[in-house]
Parts: sequence; structure tokens; C-alpha cells
Amino acid sequence: MKDTGTTGAGPGGETARADNERRVEIETVRVWDPLLRLFHWSLAIAVTGAWLLGQFGPDVMTLHFWFGYAVLGLLAFRAVWGFVGPRNARFGSFIYGPVPIAKYLGHMFHRKPSYWPGHNPLGGLFVFIILGLIAVQAATGLFADPEDYINVGPLAEYVGTDAARTALSWHAILGWAVLAIVALHVAAIGFYNKWKGENLVRPMITGKKSVRKDL
Repeated sequence: MKDTGTTGAGPGGETARADNERRVEIETVRVWDPLLRLFHWSLAIAVTGAWLLGQFGPDVMTLHFWFGYAVLGLLAFRAVWGFVGPRNARFGSFIYGPVPIAKYLGHMFHRKPSYWPGHNPLGGLFVFIILGLIAVQAATGLFADPEDYINVGPLAEYVGTDAARTALSWHAILGWAVLAIVALHVAAIGFYNKWKGENLVRPMITGKKSVRKDL
């Protein structure tokens, strides 16, 4: 499906004059494959469930552990899919250097959709940060030992007492860091939707996204 239109300057000013002076051809294409979309929503559920159970769950945190295992399993899948999956799922498609990231930041607040195929430079960087943070946070739980003889990580016995206590401490600290980065993620989605008029949730449901043909 194709449509052609002009990008307007809008309330954001005249900083995108080059784009505003030429017509931009847009096409709707499939960007996110079914497995990547399933991974995304499954990870959201698993991380949310693990965090809520960690903060408000019962004293015996068996279900919290299972959510944690699910998170690690999903991350393992994403690591593999980042190399063998479709183009937009591969890590190589959204690894950008400082210059492209800075250039994108310079245009980020223009009040118009970016129509970027796949992850834009800033979004690509964010993907690596959030996946890495969740991976480290979940991994520390494997080695944590709260000394209650119940909620002991499955790998705690293979490290010393001090290491197990350190893992427990970092698991708690990084849990709040995960909450913060997820909140930032949701805020960014709201920003793109309200300010730039770009719905980032629908493509992660349908797989289809409107993109610029010249990108």
C-alpha cells in the first residue's frame, strides 16, 4: 500500500526544510516478523510478572523464579534471532555509530513522523541497553542467596557467600533500574504518538509500518 504526501513543518519549526520542500513517498510494509512480535509481548509480560512478584509477591517466590527463567529463555531466543532472524530483527540492522545517533537526535523533536524502517538510531541503542540491563538483572537472581533457605538462586551454591550477597544486592538495585528504563520506554512511545503522530504500538501488533521509501 502506498501513499504520497508532503511533510509539513508543523509547530516544530523550519529545521526540516529539506524534507518539507520535496515530496516523500511512503509505503506500508511488513517490518516486524511474528516471532519477534511474540518475543516482545512475552518479554513484557514476563518482566512485569517477575517485577511485581519480586516486590509484592508471597514469601515463597517460586513463581517469581519461573518468570525469571522465562525472561532468560526469551533473551536467549532474542540473541539467536538477532543473528539469524529477518533483516529488521538482526542486530546488524540497528547498530549505529555516534554520528547517525547525533544526527537523528537533531531531528527527533520535529513534529512529524520519521517513517523509519525498523529501529531508528536512538531506538536501536535503546534496544541494546534495555536487553542488556534485563539480562544482567535476571542473571544476578540466579546467584542470589537471601539466607532464608527458601528463595535461593539455583547457582548460588557455586559462588561464595559474599558473591551471593552481592548478587542479591545488585538484583534488587537493578530491579528498580529495569522499572525506570521500562517507564522511559513507555514515555518514548507516548512522545512519538502524541508529538510526532507516529504509532509504535500498532506495528508491534500487526507487523506493518509506514516507512519512507528513500530510507
